[in-house]
Amino acid sequence: QVQLVESGGGLVQAGGSLRLSCAASGRTFSNYHMGWFRQAPGKEREFVAAISWSNGKTYYADSMKGRFTISRDNAKNTVYLQMNSLKPEDTAVYYCAADNRLTYTRWVTDPGRYDYWGQGTQVTVSS
Repeated sequence: QVQLVESGGGLVQAGGSLRLSCAASGRTFSNYHMGWFRQAPGKEREFVAAISWSNGKTYYADSMKGRFTISRDNAKNTVYLQMNSLKPEDTAVYYCAADNRLTYTRWVTDPGRYDYWGQGTQVTVSS
């Protein structure tokens, strides 16, 4: 059974940085896409970034490009989201997700396409 455990959230001032981690277990993830999504109160879950575990190809939401970086550590089965220049509007619960059937790029950014989810970690950015 796939388990995804996020960590690294917290409270940070605007302009600060955080690094989120997603530890994956339960199977071999070599053919999976790993995604980060976020959900603010009263809003829909939105795509943040994703990475192909097999070839390292990365995907970013336009508003995160240049500020957020997704990476993976194969040996630790862990995916990271480095978040810099944080803004109050980045405040949300951040979720890690995984799936191995994301054939098309448009699927990678669609939360409905992911089968496995972590419990989420809260990120709060104060102004």
